[in-house]
Amino acid sequence: MALNIKPLADRVIVEPVAAETQTASGIFIPDTAKEKPQKGKVVAIGNGKKDEPLTVKVGDTVLYGKYAGSELKFEGKDYLIMREEDILAII
Repeated sequence: MALNIKPLADRVIVEPVAAETQTASGIFIPDTAKEKPQKGKVVAIGNGKKDEPLTVKVGDTVLYGKYAGSELKFEGKDYLIMREEDILAII
């Protein structure tokens, strides 16, 4: 997927994974009760800071904080743009 946005410095663009629609026991979750996803796929990265290269790379699946990043809508898709330090783990 080619994204025409290039983040600056240590910023990363993440495409959130769709929220769960059904629990493990089979109960369907209504749209109003769904929680914001905390998992996503990295689609673009910046160049990093001086003397601090980025750890994540394009294509990584990551976990991030619940309220991390700024929401961005580009070409009909939702993305989050955040600093690399807001990413908690690479899955």
